[in-house]
Amino acid sequence: MSERNTDTETSIDDDTDDRSEASRTGDGGSETGGDEDSGARVRRYANYAVLIVLGLLAFVAVVRLYLSVSNVIATWITDEYRSLFQAAFNLVVLLAAGVGISYQLRRLYGS
Repeated sequence: MSERNTDTETSIDDDTDDRSEASRTGDGGSETGGDEDSGARVRRYANYAVLIVLGLLAFVAVVRLYLSVSNVIATWITDEYRSLFQAAFNLVVLLAAGVGISYQLRRLYGS
């Protein structure tokens, strides 16, 4: 009779080992892991799409601002100082772009 108990205990231990291995490998029988991965992937792509659209809107706004400031300089500044103001404005835009590029490079490559 003690042999039967040993067989039953071994069987129970084998079932427990199988369940613990399934939980370690993620084979719990449900496919929620795959659904969560695809959902996260869809959210990531949606975020990238929103980022691209907002980036395009910002680019259009910056170009229009640049052209508007150029028109303001042409309208309000006399002919003899117009090129000086245009050069100063272009220099400010160039410096701002340089600072932005430098900041992004530091973020990407760390220093």
